Amino acid sequence: MTLLLQVSDPHFGTEQAPVVQALVRLAHALRPDVLLLSGDITQRARRSQFSRARAFVERLRVPAVVAIPGNHDIPLFNLAARLFWPYANHRRVFGRDLEPEFADDDVLVLAVNTTRWYRHADGEVSAAQIERVAQRLIRARPALWRIVVVHQPVAVTRATDQHNVLHGHGAAVRRWAAAGADLVVGGHIHLPFVLPLHESGAGLPRALWAVQAGTAVSDRVRAEVGNSVNVIRVAAMPRHGVVERWDYIAASDRFECVAVHALSSADGP
Repeated sequence: MTLLLQVSDPHFGTEQAPVVQALVRLAHALRPDVLLLSGDITQRARRSQFSRARAFVERLRVPAVVAIPGNHDIPLFNLAARLFWPYANHRRVFGRDLEPEFADDDVLVLAVNTTRWYRHADGEVSAAQIERVAQRLIRARPALWRIVVVHQPVAVTRATDQHNVLHGHGAAVRRWAAAGADLVVGGHIHLPFVLPLHESGAGLPRALWAVQAGTAVSDRVRAEVGNSVNVIRVAAMPRHGVVERWDYIAASDRFECVAVHALSSADGP
C-alpha cells in the first residue's frame, strides 16, 4: 500500500505555528510515501515564503514530493516578474519541472500546472495538457491507482464556488476518465470534499472522484471549515483505496481523522 499526504493551500506567509507543528507530528506518525503539494504554497510568491515552505517540507521527512504552483505562487505586484519569470521562486525551491510525476507499484501521480500568468485567480488546462496526461494514463498498468493533481477544482459542491472551477474542466474530466484516471485532487477553495463525478450525469465511462483539500496551515480558513489535509491510501493488489480527511482540532492541538471515504474495488477498471 502507498500512503499519500495531500497538503494544499498552506499559504506560507499566513501560516499558524501551532498548526504547522501539529502537521509535522502527523507526518512523522503516519510516515507517508508521497507528499502532494497542490498549490498556493505561499501567500505572495516571495523568496522568503518559499524558503519557509521548503523548510517545512524538509521537516515532514516524506521521501517523494509532488509540488505544483497555485495562483498565489505567481508574483502579484511585481509585474515584470509575473510576465517574464513567474515561476522563478517556485522552481528555485521545488525544481524546474512544474508538472512532476511519481510512480510506484500502487499508484501513478501526474501533476498539471493550471496557473497562468495572465489569470489572477482562475485556472486553466489546455488541450495539450489534457492529451499529455491522457496518453500517460493510457500507458499505465490497469491495476495502478491513477491520480491527477491540479490546483483549481474540476467540480464544486456549492453554487458560490462555481466561478472557481478550472477552465477546460469538462474536456479534461471526460478525457482523463476515458484514459483511466481514478482521482483528480485539488485545492484553491479551502473546502474539503470527495465528489463522485461519475454520478453527476456527465456520462463518464468509469468511476472518477474529485478530491478536494482544505487549507493545511493558513489562517485563511473558511468560517465553517478549519485547517485540514487529506490522507490517501491506495493498493493495487488487491485494488483498494481510501481517502481520509484529517482536521486540526485546537482543543487537542493535533490533526484528527474526521471522515473516511472508501473507494471500492468496483470503482476500478
